[in-house]
Amino acid sequence: MPHSSVAAGVAHGCRELTRYTEFREAAALYARVFAYTENEYALNANLLTALARNGGSAVGAFADDGELIGFAYGFAGCDTTGASFHYSQAAAVDAAHQGRGVGQALKLAQRAVALRWGQRTMRWTFDPLLSRNAHFNLSSLGAVGIAYERDYYARPETDRLVVSWDLDAADRPTRRSLPVPPVLGPDDWGRAVAADGGTWIAIPTRPGALDAEERAVLRRDLERTMTAAFRRGDVLVGATRLDDDTAVYRATPREGTA
Repeated sequence: MPHSSVAAGVAHGCRELTRYTEFREAAALYARVFAYTENEYALNANLLTALARNGGSAVGAFADDGELIGFAYGFAGCDTTGASFHYSQAAAVDAAHQGRGVGQALKLAQRAVALRWGQRTMRWTFDPLLSRNAHFNLSSLGAVGIAYERDYYARPETDRLVVSWDLDAADRPTRRSLPVPPVLGPDDWGRAVAADGGTWIAIPTRPGALDAEERAVLRRDLERTMTAAFRRGDVLVGATRLDDDTAVYRATPREGTA
């Protein structure tokens, strides 16, 4: 398959990376955005080049002056059931350009690459305690939460929520509207509350304010609650902030399971 630039997702100058210097710049941006200093977290240009040529993606967002301000990469994946998908490993946006739609533009550019490879679904993960990420992934992009994975990176504090994005559902992401959530607070964090034909799962808006033990307990509560929802056929379809303390996920039966 030819290695060509992305036709869709051109906002913020998004396109596939093709030159060695671009791959090096992307690796440096990735390390800078996530404040990675250890070699074990580093990316290298050869890996990114190989991924981009073999069913994967390496896309960048560029400022008007040509500076790389955002980067995302992924690869072809499959799960134990044999389902295939494009796995988006990471997206990084320079701090000076965050909150301007660059992350969404990068995901659209990845979508275009995945579709060109013949992949109809994209998956990725994020920390389920991060309500801002949850809102972006579920409510803004239109992905759905499908699994809770404990210690995803084989070390503590790396629990992840797996999301799946149907790449054929729409040409562009559509923002989901949710029913009005019930009044929930800190006493409800981590538990399921049934209302409006679905389930609400509350989380703190500032998990960093909790100590390590409190976060560990909350993660186990979330694991039990979300895993139970997934086992009965639910998916997470949205997330929204209630107030300064609490945000909520919305779980509903997967289409065809109600």
